Amino acid sequence: MKTQHLWSAARPLASLATTAPRSIQIRCLHKTRPAPSIPATRPFVPDVTTFLTLIGRGLSKHASKFPSWDALFSLTSPELKELGIEPPRNRKYLLQWMDRYRRGVVGPGGDFQFVQDGEALLKVATPPASDMSDAKWVVNVPKENEAAAEASPTTLPRPNGYTVRGLRSIAGPFAQVLPGRDGAIVKVTEGMWEQKQGRKIDGGERRRAEVQFRKRAAERKARRDAESLARL
Repeated sequence: MKTQHLWSAARPLASLATTAPRSIQIRCLHKTRPAPSIPATRPFVPDVTTFLTLIGRGLSKHASKFPSWDALFSLTSPELKELGIEPPRNRKYLLQWMDRYRRGVVGPGGDFQFVQDGEALLKVATPPASDMSDAKWVVNVPKENEAAAEASPTTLPRPNGYTVRGLRSIAGPFAQVLPGRDGAIVKVTEGMWEQKQGRKIDGGERRRAEVQFRKRAAERKARRDAESLARL
């Protein structure tokens, strides 16, 4: 009897708990994340048009859609979609390169310090006479002071990926040797930093078995047809 009495007393409380409104808290993670940082431009990458030209895949045709450097690096994937950056793989590729650039991961020429009109001048620097080593290296020099490579070679920037071949030849990505092998020029070129897309073979991994089976079936059918014609 005591148990029944306790249950009858607790029943109104249970019904009240089930009917009471519940407060629901929803956390919007995208609103709590900090805004993406705006990286600084570089001498070889001074504006949006140059950046889109370097990463390739035809994205330079969308340069007019971004009013400024800050505007480009502030956009999200949905906002890029509203601007008409299609197909989706192009938006993903652009966002990946924006993140790489923020982290300082750049392609050829990204570490040039002296660039004029989209061109960088490279020279072969030789160690001073007091140096016991005869090693030579490539330096980036300002066009208005080409003699700096010989005057102060140790203070000039040494770009990554460029080496000296032979006596005075410069080898490296997109390096155009000057007449007389007196240095080289590197120009901003479409797709210099482009990451090439993979090529699907036999429909890719998901459809490879099916496509190869159909190919074998077609080959067997062709052989049977050829044998039938030969018997006639």
